[in-house]
Amino acid sequence: MVRPHRLGALLVVMCSLVLSRAAPSGHEKALVREQGSIDTMGSLIAVEAYGSNANQVRAAISDALDEAARLDAMLSNYKPHSEWSKMNRLAAQQAVPVSEELFRLLAACQEYSRESEGTFDISVGPLMKVWGFYKHSGHLADRTAVLNALQLVGYRNIILDPKNRTVRFTKQGVELDPGGIGKGYAVDRMVDVLRKHGVRAALVSAAGSSIYALGAPPHRKGWRIDLNSPGDSPGRAQSVTLRDESLSTSGNYEKFFYANGKRWSHIMDPRTGYPAQGMRSVSVIAPRTIDSEVWAKPYYILGRKWTSRHKKCGFRVFMCEDQPGANCAWVR
Repeated sequence: MVRPHRLGALLVVMCSLVLSRAAPSGHEKALVREQGSIDTMGSLIAVEAYGSNANQVRAAISDALDEAARLDAMLSNYKPHSEWSKMNRLAAQQAVPVSEELFRLLAACQEYSRESEGTFDISVGPLMKVWGFYKHSGHLADRTAVLNALQLVGYRNIILDPKNRTVRFTKQGVELDPGGIGKGYAVDRMVDVLRKHGVRAALVSAAGSSIYALGAPPHRKGWRIDLNSPGDSPGRAQSVTLRDESLSTSGNYEKFFYANGKRWSHIMDPRTGYPAQGMRSVSVIAPRTIDSEVWAKPYYILGRKWTSRHKKCGFRVFMCEDQPGANCAWVR
């Protein structure tokens, strides 16, 4: 029996945010606190920012949210007229010219795939559909369908031509899924917009699962984030203070279903064609959100030992195993 289960984005967030209020001290000029959000990229993307001029801060937030909407229009695989969808439709028949921005992102994805031994792979689109995670909460996949989908998965099926800036797929049926990188990339671009507006203290959050902490709120050393221990009765497992850093979390509580007495999540192992097992959640702290979001998946799939040997310099990784008691600890 299959029982689908998908929690709302705000209910499954593993990070609770503790934010300070602006308060003047002596002759220090008071800072205003402004907020804004947009429902895009399949999630709520929110911005909180501080500054000395309310109008300027609001304008910065507005432009940052516009940037998120622009990227959704480019990267969405749900919108038929997006550049990403057009590429998916045509690249098996012909070399498809793409924008410089999209080409750079695809090239970065291939490099992430090589470095992660294929456990990060944007070509998992066919598997996500077989398992019912495309637009839905998932269902148990037929083994034959999984094997057939696996024939279409693999970053080597994506041929990039830097000279002509084109993309070509080696097989009919290859389909790219931006879900493992899109929000992290968008958060970084939004932070760039805020910086260009002169904002020095802000928090950008994409569904709480990928965030960037810019500077620090007034009278604080940084932005405090509580990493909760996942489970039926979660509690705080660890607190961190972030300043000019990102944090992304991947967990089997985000989108999943139960079948045959087992939890099956949307975090797919591209090598086997099945949802990865063994971890409950992985949180990665890194200088860029695109990196923290991407690497949360290979660390989740490959586990603590591999992560300990291959953890990127400057990264911090917090892992919770999928077992009674949810053993949660930093990777050394």
